[in-house]
Amino acid sequence: MTDTDDIRLCRTFQTAPAAVPKSDSAKYLVSALEAEGFRAPDWLVPDMEDGTAPDMKAEGLENTIETVPEYEFPGEIWPRVEWSYEDATFREKGTEQIDRLVAELGDEIDGVVVPKVGRLADVERAAAVVAEAEAEHGYDDGSIGLSIIVETGRARSDLREIARFGEDSRLTALVFGPVDYTAELGGRDLGDGRPRWDGLLEALSNEASAAGLLSIGGPFDDLFKERAGLTYYNADEYADQVAHETRLGLDGSWSLYPKQTIQANTIHMPTPAELERDVDKIERFNEAKREGTGAVTLDGQMVDEATFKNFENTVQQARTIHRTRPGQTEEYYDADLLERALELELSYN
Repeated sequence: MTDTDDIRLCRTFQTAPAAVPKSDSAKYLVSALEAEGFRAPDWLVPDMEDGTAPDMKAEGLENTIETVPEYEFPGEIWPRVEWSYEDATFREKGTEQIDRLVAELGDEIDGVVVPKVGRLADVERAAAVVAEAEAEHGYDDGSIGLSIIVETGRARSDLREIARFGEDSRLTALVFGPVDYTAELGGRDLGDGRPRWDGLLEALSNEASAAGLLSIGGPFDDLFKERAGLTYYNADEYADQVAHETRLGLDGSWSLYPKQTIQANTIHMPTPAELERDVDKIERFNEAKREGTGAVTLDGQMVDEATFKNFENTVQQARTIHRTRPGQTEEYYDADLLERALELELSYN
């Protein structure tokens, strides 16, 4: 990572219902488009699938087409369409939605999110639908991305093949969908929540990384708790899930709610202490290079190219966030530390 343009940021994958049963049916979509600071997601996902009631999906599509161009959203926009590997009716709806989105919003969206995919052939079928819409409406091949939600046994079984397909295609991210996955496997809640599916998440992280794709954790829908007559936001358990996903190497986390977006943005961001630590190490490494030192040892640690890469990754992550969300970095980091990180020479040799 020597160029922040090489890093695709998706700390937060926030789904927003494209239509809700209110006088202003686009209320939540507009709220997400207007979000500032840490409430603003890296990826906003106008949701025309599970997040929108069946009788409002057509209105959700119109809301998305009408509303998105009104805002200069600095992150990426990825509408989630309808789809199902086992139901041609849903695939037909998704095909129509993709065609409308590309025709009307091709300059505004970065791609589409396709849920409930099956085996590799079904992912290829979804990619072909996007390619056809691109060609039909005059866009260059590959300009509209595809991200899929891994939430079926078939997609899990073909995960490596799907990821490898993504190396040379428009496929951009693999997102976990635990609710549908658990249901399809015949799992159930025994009173202590759904499984964590650590094995799947580790595979998702590994296969995505090997193919140069992003990996995104699944939603946490236990938004509120009640105790002694008081209802409160369930911040601790969501933070635990996001921190766990971060340790497994996932690039980002699913957000259902603005407070979740604040937490995911923060947890998937180098802390001030981490940034200070690695900026300081690179500064001292650079000084040793200028003095002609051969092997460099910092705080008792021998620094080789792989070690340096870890320091560099921290700084590049902060730089990428600053490029797209400067309000977040300016709020989170001391001004002097941020300036040092932005001006630092990042070259091992």
